[in-house]
Amino acid sequence: MDVAVIKTGGKQYLVAPGDKIKIEKVLGKEGKEVKFSDVLLVVKNKKTEIGTPLVKGVKVLGKILKQGRNKKVVIFKYKPKKRYKKKRGHCQLYTQIEITEIISEKDSSTNSKLTKSTTKKADSEKKKNTVRKITKKKIIKTKK
Repeated sequence: MDVAVIKTGGKQYLVAPGDKIKIEKVLGKEGKEVKFSDVLLVVKNKKTEIGTPLVKGVKVLGKILKQGRNKKVVIFKYKPKKRYKKKRGHCQLYTQIEITEIISEKDSSTNSKLTKSTTKKADSEKKKNTVRKITKKKIIKTKK
């Protein structure tokens, strides 16, 4: 069973594919897909990965089911013998999400190795084309 701990809205949630959770308001319309890249822990194929603080290359995908408002919370402030009374109400916005899958980019590690080697070659060619001129106070880079 695949399980992950994600962080969103200042809270942490333990999720698995197929779970329905209520989280703080996330922008998007109903039916749209949401990506959570702040993954703190992943258990996949009985292998546990703990992030420091985040697990690299892992994303959790979800689908927005509903945008709504929670029940009203009444805030009542009162100080005795001072004629001080304040009454306020607040409805917190929420998003209900269904977790669809947990994606690990480490499965496609061969692709990342190829891209890293090509970027290193391109960087070394750029360095060869630039010449540094040192003046008394400034270093000026110019191209050949």
